[in-house]
Formats: sequence, structure tokens, C-alpha cells
Amino acid sequence: MNWITNYVRPRLNSMLGRREMPENLWIKCPETGEMVFHRDLEDNQWVIPASGYHMKISAADRLKHFFDNGVYEVLANPDVPVDPLKFRDQKKYTDRLRENKAKTGLDDSIVNALGSLEGMPIVACLHDFNFMGGSLGIAAGEAIVQGFMTAIEKNRPMVLFATSGGARMQEGILSLMQLPRTTVAVEMLKEAGLPYIVVLTNPTTGGVSASYAMLGDVHIAEPGAVIGFAGARVIEQTIREKLPEGFQRSEYLLEHGMVDMVVHRQELRPTIARLLRMLMKQPAAGLQLPAPDTAEKPADTEPAEAEAEKAPEPAETT
Repeated sequence: MNWITNYVRPRLNSMLGRREMPENLWIKCPETGEMVFHRDLEDNQWVIPASGYHMKISAADRLKHFFDNGVYEVLANPDVPVDPLKFRDQKKYTDRLRENKAKTGLDDSIVNALGSLEGMPIVACLHDFNFMGGSLGIAAGEAIVQGFMTAIEKNRPMVLFATSGGARMQEGILSLMQLPRTTVAVEMLKEAGLPYIVVLTNPTTGGVSASYAMLGDVHIAEPGAVIGFAGARVIEQTIREKLPEGFQRSEYLLEHGMVDMVVHRQELRPTIARLLRMLMKQPAAGLQLPAPDTAEKPADTEPAEAEAEKAPEPAETT
């Protein structure tokens, strides 16, 4: 026990009224090194104002900015078996789950929520990268399927925000089985005639990109997001060639036809709302179509009289 650190310093701080400053008040931009005050970064949806770098954002923060007035209802995730393989690496899998639940306050890496987007009721399904890298396991797969089933039941479109390192290795082949299960759920939503929009964020890799994250009607990517199956280093070692600059970034994928558009985080709300109205054949926001005039009008006889007046007079004969 350090007597000075654990006893003397707290006593002095309490006597002098000094407060310990949190370590995360200022956040450094990974690209430029700029220091940004954390409150300013939160207000800007975790996008560095100067460089435009999109930092990772929690599911709760994204929902707060995405839904109308920040109002939404979170769906409870279904109960699933925990640690079916009794997996252990440096520590028990159950201990890892317990630590991540305490750190994030989430049951697993998936959050489903009901809310409105510019007045349209939708279902949103989000990965949270803070929970074991947004990895896909039994609980996450079951939650995704539940989100799609809720959208079908309530006749609402689905918007999915993907960010993941892939399938969860601690669950082995059971995590890989979530790929076909979620793919079937996507097909059921499409058979119901409901739109499915995917927002690919940094990073979206592994089995997630090999299944439901690439099956949307429209694929939107945030700027600079890493999107792909295998990592760039693994690909370079396999093909023994240097990859192009910006490989697997959202701008590169847009140029090569892998995504439909790259949209800034602050423009996602109006962009997705506009796409949903187009897909659901609804009028644009604020556009009111005139009501059809069903009143019966009296027969119009004026045109005939006007034509008679305009008829040329017969020529005089001498």
C-alpha cells in the first residue's frame, strides 16, 4: 500500500477543496493529433470537427441522435445458453462476458430499438463495438433475428448499423451458425415487402460482412470506415502483393461498386428518411398532395357559344 498516494493526497485534496480531473476530458484525433474537448465531441456525434474523422460511437449515443427527439424503446434481448463450449483462453469466457456487461451495461453486442425517424416508425438494430468488439455470437444472432421478426410483426422497415470484428471465437461453430440464421431473417423481411437499409461503420469485418451486413436494399458507409472480410495484412501475405492505397475503406468500396453511398454521420438521419420514403412509396417530407376535386360541375355551354361567335360571316354577293 502506498501511504502517500492512498491516504495523504486524498486528505490534502479534501482539505483544500481540490478535485481529481478525469483522464478523458480531452480526446486525441487519431489522424491529426488534434485534442478535442469531450463535450464538444459528444455534441458533434463523435466526429472530429476539423478533420472529419468518425470515431466509434456507442449504441446509446447513436440512438439518441438518430431517433426523433432522442425518444426510443429498447427491446429486451432473448435469453440464450451462456458459454456452451466451456471455453477458456487467458481467462474464462464467462468472466469476459461478466466484465463486458459491467463495462457497457449491455446484455450483449446487439441493441434493438423502436422509434420514429422523421415521423416514420422503424426498427433499428445496432452493434456496439464496446462489447467484445461487436462480435457475433449466439446471443447477438438471436437478438438480430428477434429484431427482424419484430419489424415484420409491426410492419416497419429495418435499419441496421453494423460494426464488428466478426464471429466470436469463444463460441466456435455455434457463432458461425448465426450467419445462415440471420440471412434467413433478412429474406423473411424482404418477402414481407419491407425495406432493409444497412449502415456500415468502422470496422465491419469477418462473418458479419459475409452475411446480413451485405444483404440490404441500400448500403450506406460512413467516411473512412474499414469494410471487408479478411484483414488487409492477411490478404497481402496471401497474395504476396502490395494492396492499393485506401483498400477496404468506404471510399474505395464506393468507387468499385461495393456500397451505394458514403454519408457523413450528421447526414444519416435525412438520408435514410428520404430513402425509406422512396422505398415505401411515400410522399416527400412536407409535401402535401392536393385533394381530388370530386364536386360535380354543371355542363359548360360557353365554349360552344364562343365558337359560334367566332365563326366567319358569309361573304356578300353582288
